[in-house]
Amino acid sequence: MSDVSICHYRLSRVEYDRAVEAGVFAADARLELIDGDLHATTPEGSRHSLGIDLAADCLREVFGPGFYIRIQHPLATDDYSEPEPDVAVVTGPMRDYRDAHPTSAVLVVEVSNESLQHDRTVKRRLYARCGIPEYWILALPDARLEVYRDPAGDAYRSVTRHAAGDRVAPLARPDARIVVDDLLP
Repeated sequence: MSDVSICHYRLSRVEYDRAVEAGVFAADARLELIDGDLHATTPEGSRHSLGIDLAADCLREVFGPGFYIRIQHPLATDDYSEPEPDVAVVTGPMRDYRDAHPTSAVLVVEVSNESLQHDRTVKRRLYARCGIPEYWILALPDARLEVYRDPAGDAYRSVTRHAAGDRVAPLARPDARIVVDDLLP
């Protein structure tokens, strides 16, 4: 009887990008690299898609020139992670990212239905650890917006929850007021 040990291989972002470019994964594969592990994402339902579009439109209006609103595009957050948040607000014009994905964002938004627990745990820890100053979860089952701010280690020090009728201002645009109803599908 042989003694076989099973090891976990941690995939780097560089290895993952090479595999994607080489066509290792199916063209329609919905994958994210988080902490060296590949995570399959669930297909989008219509409410999820609408939530993404509503958030992106609202944030484009609030942030304007000097910011690029990315929808489901990679963030190269560290050597072992390349999440694809539903919406990310990054600084600068889109052509700044022709040769490389952004490494950070001023705001990341996940629209959550089936992925709510994953977004509240795995994604929250990743974004906090990578220093994303503000992370929003549009929690569809709860019809509310969860706002996470002030990252420290793999947590956020400030968490607030906002229901329909409430208003919230992004940290990077404190004079703006976004009505939560405008984000909810």
